[in-house]
Amino acid sequence: MKKTTKIVIVVLLVVIAGVVGVFAVMRGKARQESRDTAPTAVQKVLMRDLSTNYPATPKEVIKYYTEIERCFYAEETTAEELEELGMKARELYDADLLAINEEESYLADLKADVERFHDKKRVIVSAAVASSVNVFFFQEDGYDFARLNCVYKISENGNSMSVDVVYLLRRNENRLWKIYGWDNAANLHIQQLAE
Repeated sequence: MKKTTKIVIVVLLVVIAGVVGVFAVMRGKARQESRDTAPTAVQKVLMRDLSTNYPATPKEVIKYYTEIERCFYAEETTAEELEELGMKARELYDADLLAINEEESYLADLKADVERFHDKKRVIVSAAVASSVNVFFFQEDGYDFARLNCVYKISENGNSMSVDVVYLLRRNENRLWKIYGWDNAANLHIQQLAE
């Protein structure tokens, strides 16, 4: 073979090796970036399409709602994400609850509540929704209702406390369980004693 042909072949092999090397490096970076950009808790909550994937039971509704709440109070939630989370929470609310919580004032109240939560340096450590056997079902005024408890563990300045919240859900005409309201369990106990 001629000397120039050998040089061209060597140069061509070096170029091919370089292209293969660059491709391998780029592919490795792309894989690492995809691992590094796993969706955040907020993104996971917001990705759920409730029109096709609505929680089937009262427990699952509250379980998803507590995921939204944990995102509300997360330090890294942006103002835009907070608004999107608020709108996602509203999808879980009963029509009567929505009627008394106009969207604009609801979002303003949510923002103020989150700011107070952060000002007090509070963090939701966990939320334990009652087991399915501890859901109390009843009928009233032609509607199906479900009542269940959720215990929140909250840390405030290093101190831990538990808050027991009672949720009331009502089944709508599409047979979906919607949040009708909630209250602190201690408040309900005091009301029952007064009656």
